[in-house]
Amino acid sequence: MDRRRFIRLAGGGAIAATSATTLTGCSSALPPEAIAAWQGPGEQADVRRWLVGHALLAPHSHNLQSWLVDLGVPDEITLYIDRSRLLPETDPFSRQMMISQGTFIELLDLAARQKGLRAEIALFPQGAFSPTTVDARPTARIRLVPDTTVQPDPLFAQIFRRRTNREAYEAREPDAAALQAIAASVQSHAVRTGFVGGAQAGALAQHRRIANEAWRIELVTARTVLESFRVLRVGPKEIAQHRDGLSLNDPMVRVLDAVGLFDRNVAPGPDDFATTSQIKDFNTKIDTTPAFFWLVTEGNDRATQINAGRAYVRAQLAATATGLSMQPLSQALQEYPEQAGPYADIHQLLGAPSPRFTVQMWVRLGYAPAIEPSPRRGLDAHIFKT
Repeated sequence: MDRRRFIRLAGGGAIAATSATTLTGCSSALPPEAIAAWQGPGEQADVRRWLVGHALLAPHSHNLQSWLVDLGVPDEITLYIDRSRLLPETDPFSRQMMISQGTFIELLDLAARQKGLRAEIALFPQGAFSPTTVDARPTARIRLVPDTTVQPDPLFAQIFRRRTNREAYEAREPDAAALQAIAASVQSHAVRTGFVGGAQAGALAQHRRIANEAWRIELVTARTVLESFRVLRVGPKEIAQHRDGLSLNDPMVRVLDAVGLFDRNVAPGPDDFATTSQIKDFNTKIDTTPAFFWLVTEGNDRATQINAGRAYVRAQLAATATGLSMQPLSQALQEYPEQAGPYADIHQLLGAPSPRFTVQMWVRLGYAPAIEPSPRRGLDAHIFKT
């Protein structure tokens, strides 16, 4: 959930030892080169590069951007998952990674439509991954065909405005028309969606309880915290170098890191200030969240997971168009053993008994302040070098 804020607190009271003058002139803004991809890919001699330049702005678990494309065959794009960018602790079966492959494919399809191209998408052209692991085979092969009947999708206009917003949301509930637009955006996919808001006070309280408990579990499980630490980028130099993962440019954290008071190899204990403060902060955000949205599938095979990702990013783009923000609540949906209780609870609450059904996405929904985009590695980082 809000891992960045948790890590920011990981120095406890040690910041008191830092003089105020040390922080003078430090900015918390992201370095411009880290977010340059959000300005668009510009015109490209190869239209496929233009499409990929839009697709790489898709949401991705932990912002790892595990997308690799092969442009070796004319008029085709072959997509692979970068197996060096997985989350074995919090996403042991790579379900969330498959969802993130789907978000990329959907944005690529939207971009293709802008160019009058029909994207013929074949998932797992060499066979699907096993239910528990991923391998070197492609996740999709996309053939691009000029087609005068192809119509642009209005959601394309939201690609550069889309954000995953972790800030506190306003108390006002989403407009009914906005909820209808979000639900309508995913009708082309085999998913079931739903919303809960203030009118259903009992159900809303249950959503909040499950979210809070799942977040607490992740914070007190050392190996899941350390997984986030491993993809943490502190300060402008690291952020600009990696342009992925979880970015922290807070001046206080940068000072702690520089003087050795923030050890990214050690997880704070359950009773440490870093843990208890973040639990309190998270609970406050959840307890004031006005609405939740979810996306359920029947079955949970690899193609279903990818299509769930396609549906989710469409929902987020539709929400963006109406002025709403979304933030995934991934913890209760994760399949590591400590989350078994919240996992069962959210599936039961949403009338989606496992294993027949799977809650693929569950998010908080509301109106929130504007935020910066997350870093992106840029176009060339995602293309196989020949």
